[in-house]
Amino acid sequence: MSLHQRPHQKPAAAGDSLPVSSPTAAAGPPRPLPLLTLPYLFSLLALLLFAALLLPWGPTRPSSAPASPWRAYTLQEAAAFAAAAGNGTVLLAAVSGPYLPFLSNWLISVRRAGRADQVLVIAEDYETLDRINAAWPGHAVLVPPAPDAQAAHKFGSQGFFNFTSRRPRHLLQILELGYSVMYNDVDMVWLADPFPYIVGDHDVYFMDDMTPVKPLDHSHELPPPGKKGRTYICSCMIFLRPTEGAKLLLRKWIEELKEQPWSKQKKANDQPGFNWALNKTAGQVDVYLLPQSAFPTGGLYFKNKTWVKETKGKHVIIHNNYITGFEKKIKRFRDHGLWLVDKHSDESPLGKI
Repeated sequence: MSLHQRPHQKPAAAGDSLPVSSPTAAAGPPRPLPLLTLPYLFSLLALLLFAALLLPWGPTRPSSAPASPWRAYTLQEAAAFAAAAGNGTVLLAAVSGPYLPFLSNWLISVRRAGRADQVLVIAEDYETLDRINAAWPGHAVLVPPAPDAQAAHKFGSQGFFNFTSRRPRHLLQILELGYSVMYNDVDMVWLADPFPYIVGDHDVYFMDDMTPVKPLDHSHELPPPGKKGRTYICSCMIFLRPTEGAKLLLRKWIEELKEQPWSKQKKANDQPGFNWALNKTAGQVDVYLLPQSAFPTGGLYFKNKTWVKETKGKHVIIHNNYITGFEKKIKRFRDHGLWLVDKHSDESPLGKI
């Protein structure tokens, strides 16, 4: 029954008395207005539904949360901010949301070494960007486009490859701005300040990712290639000066990642590309292998107790690699007294995560 349309009266049953005749009644039952026909009503209903989909209900309300001012913060601004505290050197890390507890743990150790002010964090999602800068203004920046933060934490996944393959681009951009940069993975802990080990005037410094024990006075040159035809240097900890040699290495690393993309058959990460770049630019880049006793891989530090005792007091940065999974990494750090956030979260610039 449509609006403005009167209900039809029931036909009179046999024997019922007829109503008193009137001029209106004599003309028969009222006809519906021509505009209120069934096809017209369907058309009107369709129009109303279409308008409801296109137009918001009620007056437009202002956003409850204004856009974060950090969305417009650039890498150039952020690098200048961090480098000003580090005498021209930026200490770089990159994280997505799931890695925030590891970032906080790493930051506690960095702060104890007196280097926190020169830290710049590449946030790989906007929520992480805002969260870090809310607690520690200016120390995080996002370089768009942001990758999928949830897909970036699983080692061997395409998301992890996409996340790590952005690393040489970030490093190259900082070098192009004229700053030196030290990159660290956040599943590391500092036991001492690593910068006294950056000796000489080399383009690039790095640590070996191999577990065999080296002599304390081992060579600082690029090691020979392994079984796969390349070296096994860790891309987890790199120091670069803004030299042409360092920039050449980073450009080659970027090229290698393009030539060896992730696939289901070959679940790559950024480290093989880094090693191919090192090998293919050998002789063109002045490189320096840091001492194993100070910068051991996790496969050595956490698995060779004898070596740890023999080199006690020499360790500088510990990398929690040769193991995958957040919980396993956290447990291993706890077992060795290196999960600092449990009792010392007040020392983190981020506070308690």
